[in-house]
Amino acid sequence: MLFLVIEDFHGADRKEIYRRFRDKGRLKPDELVVHHSWIAADMSRCFLLVEADEVTILQRWAIEWNDLVEFEIVSLVCYFAYIVDCPEALKR
Repeated sequence: MLFLVIEDFHGADRKEIYRRFRDKGRLKPDELVVHHSWIAADMSRCFLLVEADEVTILQRWAIEWNDLVEFEIVSLVCYFAYIVDCPEALKR
């Protein structure tokens, strides 16, 4: 399953976030694959395209950072695959 993860750093000590990242890495479970990431120009948020078999893998990862970062996790589906695989959705 694909997910968009939005890490929100507002109200956090960004220096502490980047120190932890530098010293310990992403602290992500091995089962979580990070395909790509982007940082907002003002460094207030990070956007990641990730893949995992289930959302609980992402939740385990978020626990490692929840003292510094707020997470929004959005489950994604490919638009074209959805249209092809779910024709009933077009009838609504």
